[in-house]
Amino acid sequence: MKTTIKRTLALLLALLCLSALFACGAKENTPKAESPDTDGSNVSNDSPDEENSVSKTGLWKDALYLKDTTFGEGANTITVTVKADGQSVTFTIKTDKKTVGEALMEHDLLAGDEGAYGLYVKKVNGITADYDKDQTYWAFYIDGEYAMTGVDTTNISAGTVYTLERTK
Repeated sequence: MKTTIKRTLALLLALLCLSALFACGAKENTPKAESPDTDGSNVSNDSPDEENSVSKTGLWKDALYLKDTTFGEGANTITVTVKADGQSVTFTIKTDKKTVGEALMEHDLLAGDEGAYGLYVKKVNGITADYDKDQTYWAFYIDGEYAMTGVDTTNISAGTVYTLERTK
């Protein structure tokens, strides 16, 4: 009889331990599903549940970065906000480059064609604006004011906020 009680208690204790182990559950501590971009950055494939991130839908499906991000090292620090389709992301860039365009191109955040009036910006953060296709373009703002210079000729100025907004 004592053997039966001991075995039963041992079995109950084992079951209790297993239950506790499963109840606590060793959850794997992994970040959201992210896929590395060509430059090693991470792009979230999920909808945003964090502050300062955008949804990877619509125009943002081709975006390189969906969250506020800091890039580079250097003496100059600039803040650039990219706006498109009602969403925005802000980049802080530390660089030794002299112009906003150079700083953005240094990190593959900007692409375009050289023209008679300088760089015609076609892509910002992987998002395309194609005037010939849908009459959209990238408007450039300096501290909220429409810029009178292009990104490739605008010298970096400390404390200034630059904005590129896909506009129609």
